[in-house]
Amino acid sequence: MSQTEASPKESRPQSQGSELSAELLHEKCTEIARNLWWSWHSEVVNLFRDLDPIRWRQLDHNPIALLAEFTPERLEARAGELVLYSRINQAYRQLKEYLASNQTWGATNAGVLGASPVAYFSAEFGIHESVPIYSGGLGVLSGDHIKSASGLGIPLVAIGLFYDQGYFRQRLDDESYQVEEYQDTLVENLPMEPAVSNDGKPVTVEIDTRDGKLFAKVWLMHVGRINLYLLDCDVEGNKPEDRELTSRLYGGDTRTRIRQELVLGIGGMRVLRACGITPGAYHMNEGHSAFAGLEAIRDFMHVDGLDFDEALREVAHRSVFTTHTPVPAGHDRFDSALIEEHIGPLRESLGISLHQLMGLGRVDPQNENESFCMTVLALKLSRRANAVSSLHGQVSRRMWAHLWPWRVEEEIPIGHITNGIHIPSFLAFQMRQLYDRHLPAGWASRMGESEVWQSIHQIDPGELWETHYALKNLMLTFVRRRVSRQCRRRGESDEAVEAARNVLNPNALTIGFARRFATYKRANLFMWDIERLYELLDDTDRPVQFIFAGKAHPADEPGKRFIQQIDSLRHDPKISGKVVFVEDYDINVGRHLVQGVDVWLNNPRRPLEASGTSGQKVILNGGLNCSVLDGWWAEAYNGMNGFAIGEGRTHASDEVADHRDSEDLYQVLKNQVIPTFYDCDSDGLPRQWITMMMHSIGSLAWRFSAHRMVMDYCRSAYLPAAGGLSCDMTIRVG
Repeated sequence: MSQTEASPKESRPQSQGSELSAELLHEKCTEIARNLWWSWHSEVVNLFRDLDPIRWRQLDHNPIALLAEFTPERLEARAGELVLYSRINQAYRQLKEYLASNQTWGATNAGVLGASPVAYFSAEFGIHESVPIYSGGLGVLSGDHIKSASGLGIPLVAIGLFYDQGYFRQRLDDESYQVEEYQDTLVENLPMEPAVSNDGKPVTVEIDTRDGKLFAKVWLMHVGRINLYLLDCDVEGNKPEDRELTSRLYGGDTRTRIRQELVLGIGGMRVLRACGITPGAYHMNEGHSAFAGLEAIRDFMHVDGLDFDEALREVAHRSVFTTHTPVPAGHDRFDSALIEEHIGPLRESLGISLHQLMGLGRVDPQNENESFCMTVLALKLSRRANAVSSLHGQVSRRMWAHLWPWRVEEEIPIGHITNGIHIPSFLAFQMRQLYDRHLPAGWASRMGESEVWQSIHQIDPGELWETHYALKNLMLTFVRRRVSRQCRRRGESDEAVEAARNVLNPNALTIGFARRFATYKRANLFMWDIERLYELLDDTDRPVQFIFAGKAHPADEPGKRFIQQIDSLRHDPKISGKVVFVEDYDINVGRHLVQGVDVWLNNPRRPLEASGTSGQKVILNGGLNCSVLDGWWAEAYNGMNGFAIGEGRTHASDEVADHRDSEDLYQVLKNQVIPTFYDCDSDGLPRQWITMMMHSIGSLAWRFSAHRMVMDYCRSAYLPAAGGLSCDMTIRVG
């Protein structure tokens, strides 16, 4: 029987109130909930929300946790009350048809990967807020990558780690200082199951170290058509400290980090072997998984009888490496003692010395004082390496030029594939309806094609503005609810709680900033000249307001001080109610903000923003970007689709650069952003602003979609690595 055919149980009549109908209804909803496909289909999200809107919000939009509170009989009663039967059946049928379809871009363009899929390694995956195994941009990018691979039908399996405490929940204390809270995730509320091998047994892996064996069990999560395997060290046989190894994302010391990366890289390769998967290409997303290349070399030596050098060449040909970090300090490095402790047994099976192994992770193999760098290892084990924007490609070639001293900088073999975002995951339902009415039929399956988006210019300006204004009000409702909750938790007065329920003006220019609070991102740049900030905020005719969100790494004290500075502005009577900070930034908070702000602010210290993707999400929903010409914006801005802070220049002195960029920020807000937003016609429409919205969507939505990004990876990296033909055999350089 095919996946789309009804089972005998399904084909029976469903009578209202019958026990069979109630059970079947619950089974269908559960099956939908156990594939994260639902998370990027707004009609299915709305279906779960309608079952119990309050509990849906309280349970972090987790359908499995929600359904656990419904008996089949209660679910049937609720479905009858809201007339949900047809919506449930339709969602169930759509999922089955989606999984069974072979009419995909990948089926036509990536055939060679069908027998030998891509193995995609990443330390974190941000798929949905109900699955907290991500911290920020890298994880959300990884999640978007595999969601688009699913939508395109590209054969790919993903490997990561299961963090049962995830990253941290953020709370601000009475002095606006970040406090980290860690909570155990209930496995039973997650859409995953034990991974099993071809003989039906649960998959476990073991890794030898000088300090004893490391063990990991493996979970399987379904992300549309993609299988995501997550390794979990909380198993019997591990020492107590090793059972905690995968508890927290980016926690612990250097020894914890190398052991996590050992599990991800070497353990991940062994998961593939246990599941009978022979990859055609290995994609290492950042250097965390570079040990996978060493394990792949071992496989070729032991299975195919190759010597070390031959096996290394074979692995390098099949490997793709993406670097995301534009500063040397951001790359993992380990001393020789840690490397020998953890890689020693594998090194012996490779038949190489410690000196040779260390040389693979050193820019200068002969420099005994140089530590082992995971990025260097990944670059040496890959024939295809890329940065994540054009400017980042230039920075990366300059940074790693010493690895190829015989080449000029322009010929360093690190190209770029600019990041994109998974459009269905961040597109507001109301904007989706607008696009359905005005874009070509089938636009959702052609998101990476520029022609699809040109119909945006035919939409009535009033209709586009009304849609944006409705989304803005929904965002403000969300922000007010969260901010008032923060006040209650801190024990503030009833008056303060009530004031929080009414912060922000729906008619004011609303600027959003939400991302990791690393100091180079300069979240506090807008307040460098407090008097000029007062001037912007106090203008009753052209009011401006800011919404901030973001987490600082637990060890990043300067980043925490930035948060403290911004949240403390709520006590300033000249600013109160006009600058708010939303706690506990996650995919949910980010989604609300990118769907509702008028302007998205991004002012990193150039050129330290490798790409940045939050501003790309704003485009889809009608917001405009105001950004330093760094990362993706350096290749996106055309003078008509947003605003630029400065002229794309850098300065040798950070202090001078910060002062100059602060001045440029005030100037662009005062002279461009604010006048354009408030220049309205007799109908109350800011015509020039709306024209810029259309230019932004038409020129950028297709270019910075994850579908385009993944197609680029497939053509220029995956297919050549797997031995297939490609129309573009090299990752773009320059």
